[in-house]
Amino acid sequence: MVGKHVCPECGGNLEWNPKAQSLKCPYCGTVVPWSEETQPELGQQVVEQDLAQALKNPASGRGWGTDERYEVQCQNCRAISVFLSKNVAQRCDFCGSPSIVAHEERNDAITPQSILPFKISDGQIRDKIRAWYGSRWFAPNKLKSAALTDTLHGVYLPYWTFDAHAAAQWWAEAGYYYYTTETYRDANGQAQTRQVQHVRWEPASGSLQHFFDDELVPGTVGVQPQLLRQVEPFPTTTDLKPYSPEFVRGWTVERYQVDLSKAAQLNEQDMDEQLRNLCAREVPGDTQRNLQVQRQYSGRTFKHTLVPVWLVGYTYGSKTYQIVANGYTGQIAGERPYSWVKITFAVLAVLLLLMLIAPLFVQR
Repeated sequence: MVGKHVCPECGGNLEWNPKAQSLKCPYCGTVVPWSEETQPELGQQVVEQDLAQALKNPASGRGWGTDERYEVQCQNCRAISVFLSKNVAQRCDFCGSPSIVAHEERNDAITPQSILPFKISDGQIRDKIRAWYGSRWFAPNKLKSAALTDTLHGVYLPYWTFDAHAAAQWWAEAGYYYYTTETYRDANGQAQTRQVQHVRWEPASGSLQHFFDDELVPGTVGVQPQLLRQVEPFPTTTDLKPYSPEFVRGWTVERYQVDLSKAAQLNEQDMDEQLRNLCAREVPGDTQRNLQVQRQYSGRTFKHTLVPVWLVGYTYGSKTYQIVANGYTGQIAGERPYSWVKITFAVLAVLLLLMLIAPLFVQR
């Protein structure tokens, strides 16, 4: 964990400001440009960690925390939020529940080695979310006029990234289409001919090499997975910076609850599926069956990183909804209620249109 960066004017702790893309003092407003040289540790870089070693020695790289670090857990959605002070929010940033309690078990957390700082400011994302609301045709009118962006929160989510070299051997039956002419009689008893498709099956095999680079596995439980996948990717292969507390001071950080072992399993399952698809593309012919793949992974590495998202949680009726925005690219995904009145009128309008044009087709 690196040390604090103090404001040169008032001595306060500098924080990352996405609008200025610089460090900014929350007390006097002084802006200090961020660069690699501003970090106390010379030569600190974003590096890949050996996966086998980390799984063999679970205690390595752990103990993330400082005296000023404080955790709370939501009793509703179970998300664990991390703050660099005890001035925490009174409601959960993920679901809006006021049922949050102190969470003390923090010494086993793997230290994040890298971070993708916020690039999209709150003002920019509010405009994007309002435009998103406005484009939801079947959303209730009250939703479009509500000040839902008042619940906007910036959160750093935990992610795992994995690299691996893959070597695969595959076997399959490759099918090649061929056609024969068949004679049949139609409904009038007349002789007709038609082409009939057949498949000639031949054995096929091959091999391939592939490199998986920064395959993402989210460690969050606070954001719904289907929404998170819609706002990916995060440019972790190019734009990550070494972790520094200035990036997260003043923001909420979610502590991972998908640990390294589980994340590695999920990553392996995902690589297996991708590798099978890659092998399937190698099978010649027009179709295929009985594909079998033997694979071996080597040089597996990982990083624990933090990525930025903007969250909006709101309740409409008796249901809670969530909107997620990528804090680096601005990509938005969300849930919303539907106006059954609007849907009913739309269905009636389509039925009316069909009734009007149906006689035209009958006359023809």
